[in-house]
Amino acid sequence: MFQVVIRLFLIAACSISGYFIAQEYDFPLSLIGLVSGLLIALFVIQIEQAIRKLSLKVIFGGVIGTIVGLLIAFLFAYGLKFIPAWEKQKIVPLELIYVLLTLSLGYLGLVLGSKKGEEFQLPSFSQSKGSSKGSSDYKIIDTSVIIDGRILDICETGFLEGNLVVPRFVLDELQLIADSSDSMKRSRGRRGLDILNKIQKSSDIKIDIVDYDFPKLKGVDAKLVALAKKKNGRIITNDFNLNKVAELQGIKILNVNELANALKPVVLPGEMITVRIIKEGKEPGQGVAYLEDGTMVVVDSASRNLGQTVQVVVTSVLQTTAGRMIFSNLKEIVSDTKEPVEYS
Repeated sequence: MFQVVIRLFLIAACSISGYFIAQEYDFPLSLIGLVSGLLIALFVIQIEQAIRKLSLKVIFGGVIGTIVGLLIAFLFAYGLKFIPAWEKQKIVPLELIYVLLTLSLGYLGLVLGSKKGEEFQLPSFSQSKGSSKGSSDYKIIDTSVIIDGRILDICETGFLEGNLVVPRFVLDELQLIADSSDSMKRSRGRRGLDILNKIQKSSDIKIDIVDYDFPKLKGVDAKLVALAKKKNGRIITNDFNLNKVAELQGIKILNVNELANALKPVVLPGEMITVRIIKEGKEPGQGVAYLEDGTMVVVDSASRNLGQTVQVVVTSVLQTTAGRMIFSNLKEIVSDTKEPVEYS
């Protein structure tokens, strides 16, 4: 509300000022002054809205770059006065040279300063070195890891701290999924938004929404990689393809699936475990069971034991991109009670 009042005051002030400046002329010119003041006010408001989307580093870099560009233009123009042949031959008026130098070098300084301003590292004043080091850690969250939901459990256990960065284009994709006509996608998108709200309410974690965007790039994954390279940050994801693409470009990845696999209990060949046969395997005679953490257990000669609880001896463990697989042989039947099994 306060911003609206300020903008209305600016429009009124500029319009009235333009009218009185042109009042000494005829009425049509006074009306032109009023319209000109109104257009100037609207132009200033548009500039203000565009500047608000920029970071402080970009604004600071643009101001410093413009000042440096104007200073160099002044020194060039001032130096031309000490060239006698320039004044005698009247090649080009010095005033025109000064205007051209001011416009070109000022614009060049503005562009370069705003581009390079994002590379500035402003000193952070903290009470300890540990907090200063943590404040520079740039962790970017992917859409897939938000929808997955396990990031909330990781945050609540205290293994992640500081700020988690959510780019605007990730939030837009999440909102698009939540508004989907597909009920499954809609529920997943809403779950992701709920996860973000719960993380935001955590005392140790803060969600930072950043407005960085890369219009020339298509796809959220490409924009995530570009942002991570630009800010020297890390991407938190469970997307296998994004993981590989980012690693090829030297981006550090925090993969939730890899973390989950690393925390699974180690099962060695020769150990005996108790499982329940859920379904038949791909190969003839195989049965498939699952541990509590979701690890798949393939049991030879157990297809006839569907719905039974059996003891198996581990023969080998295979680590795949999808997770860990355990191969075993049937030892003995623990429970002969067969229950209906739903095949998936």
